[in-house]
Amino acid sequence: MPLIASIVVPVLRDTAELARLLPVLEAHPSTELIVVSGARDPSLEPLERARPDVRWLVSDPGRGVQLNQGAAHARGRWLVFLHADCRLAPAWLADLERAECRASIVGGSFRFRLDSPRRAARLIEWGVRQRVRWLDLPYGDQAIFVRRDVFERLGGFRPLPLMEDVEFVRRLRRAGPLLHVSTPVLVSPRRWERDGWVRRTVGNLTLALLFRAGVPPARLARWY
Repeated sequence: MPLIASIVVPVLRDTAELARLLPVLEAHPSTELIVVSGARDPSLEPLERARPDVRWLVSDPGRGVQLNQGAAHARGRWLVFLHADCRLAPAWLADLERAECRASIVGGSFRFRLDSPRRAARLIEWGVRQRVRWLDLPYGDQAIFVRRDVFERLGGFRPLPLMEDVEFVRRLRRAGPLLHVSTPVLVSPRRWERDGWVRRTVGNLTLALLFRAGVPPARLARWY
């Protein structure tokens, strides 16, 4: 049976997050799961033994590099790029099946939802909805999906140290319309809790604006 989708998960010192993600992503005859580590990591070995159905790869570090490595080994008609600390809702595959029936759609994203009861989380979610609605610009933590042939035609992700997702989506939008579905992707709030809700949000927004203004990603990565 042809595969509908390949989920590609880049990891680098994310063993704990990946261990929580894998039970959610059970084997399915229409999908495959590819994990790409940015370094050889012995702590992943127990997970590899427990999930022989997963394709385990090692590449040079860098999220864009790792995602490209996973895509190069993918067999699905759609690629779904998922962060290790995010969770797809059960309806995600049905969304892709519906998108496949719309030939003009080249890719899209899921609805950003933070796994936190905090009011600040709801405000951040609202801000993300406005960005996606008015700028047609999802970020990588929204589990960006794309037709594999379109991804290959675009040359994949650029090997940037930061903002590889934003740069890719800019090119993807020029290839055709994007579909932003209402099915949520549940995102860990760990970075906001670690850095502070206001500080993290303002920092993310500042980096995005500086990138838009033409500041090189290498410089942004040093600030990040």
